[in-house]
Amino acid sequence: MSKLPAECISKDDVRVEIDRVDQALLALFAERHRYVTRMAEIKTDPHEARDVARIEAVISRVRERSLALDLDEDQAELVWRTLIDWNVNYEKGIIAARRAK
Repeated sequence: MSKLPAECISKDDVRVEIDRVDQALLALFAERHRYVTRMAEIKTDPHEARDVARIEAVISRVRERSLALDLDEDQAELVWRTLIDWNVNYEKGIIAARRAK
């Protein structure tokens, strides 16, 4: 049974909840990764992997949603830009490997 932050009375309580949230995040990242992989299968040119307009739209939404969740928008942007950069490089690799065959 999960606890709200205010219900945690010890460091161990907090760590248990952080571990629970981390597991949920990993599951969501894995789900997102499956969509990124599918996108790489659909795209035909490695240059398609970096869509600047799309990236900036995503970052804008992340910043807006972060504020609504009382989360530091700069921190959220950093996480998403890192994730997007990794995804772009991953997509490029898949597309380039497919084209090399």
